[in-house]
Amino acid sequence: MTRFFKFGTGAALAALALSAGAALAEETLTITGGGGALQESERKAFFEPYSKETGVKITEDEYSYEIAKIRVMVESGAVTWDVVDVDGPTAVLACSEGILETIDWNKLGLDRSKFVNDISDCTVPNIVYGTAFAYDHSKLSPGPTTLADFFDLQKFPGKRGLWKSPVGALEWALIADGVSRDEVYKVLATPEGQDRAFKKLDTIKSELVYWEAGAQAPQLLADGQVAMTMAWNGRIQAAIDNDKKPFTIVWDNQILDGDGWAIPKGAKNLEGAYKFISYASQPQAMANQTNYIAYGPANKDAAPLLPENRKDVLPTSAANLGTAFTMDQKFWSDYGDQLRERFATWIAQ
Repeated sequence: MTRFFKFGTGAALAALALSAGAALAEETLTITGGGGALQESERKAFFEPYSKETGVKITEDEYSYEIAKIRVMVESGAVTWDVVDVDGPTAVLACSEGILETIDWNKLGLDRSKFVNDISDCTVPNIVYGTAFAYDHSKLSPGPTTLADFFDLQKFPGKRGLWKSPVGALEWALIADGVSRDEVYKVLATPEGQDRAFKKLDTIKSELVYWEAGAQAPQLLADGQVAMTMAWNGRIQAAIDNDKKPFTIVWDNQILDGDGWAIPKGAKNLEGAYKFISYASQPQAMANQTNYIAYGPANKDAAPLLPENRKDVLPTSAANLGTAFTMDQKFWSDYGDQLRERFATWIAQ
């Protein structure tokens, strides 16, 4: 009995040691995003399948795209994130500051030329979204079809929802005033062009209702507070898909923007970060993400793999790209502070 007991105890201790060793050896990866519907789509399309296939434990964190959080981590040498979803302004500025790793595309095994919205050497583009405008076709029929209609209060009376930011609004104002898409940022970089944009916004200022959070735009439509509203396409499509709202998106002169995967400088699991980004950037994985959110995949090879019900509702769908143009993040990095200040003053006047 004594010998058996001792053997059993030894075997149990050995098993516990093996179990503890396996636990210690388990690879973990901390991935941070902006939360909400986008991170939920990333969880379903990437995090959960990747963990299941590889055994890698993914820990999630959230932030509000504050570059300061990345900066503090890197400068203090206490980097706890391995992969982070960054928006355009964060990507451009953080890369210029040297607080993100420069992406080695050879390590990813991906062809960089296949990706759209490639704005930084420190990011791998993941999603593309569109800033467009929408209306409730049960209340407005026939409805607007062009950006000019958004500014036409005689043809389409009623309030307009507008993001409480100059981003997008100033570009649209110039285009509605006759500036070509190819010239819009060149014109907006001049004092005369800025004056021209604000003057055009003056023509609808009395009818503007401002929103700050993305969820507010479809709510303004649903409540009948506005006749049409600027919005991020994913928010409107979610209202159509999930809440069965009778909304129509007008894609004319939609502004394309997007996010990308980045690796903070000094990330603890650099190799694991590359492996995950490569996985999440494959065409099929990106096509699968559209099941959960109506944003376009940044990998062009995902287009033929899209679910049937997603092929015409994405900002990157062929039918919606005709008059689209891409947000110039370098412009907003250079001029954003002064234009935001002027826009806030303009609203208050």
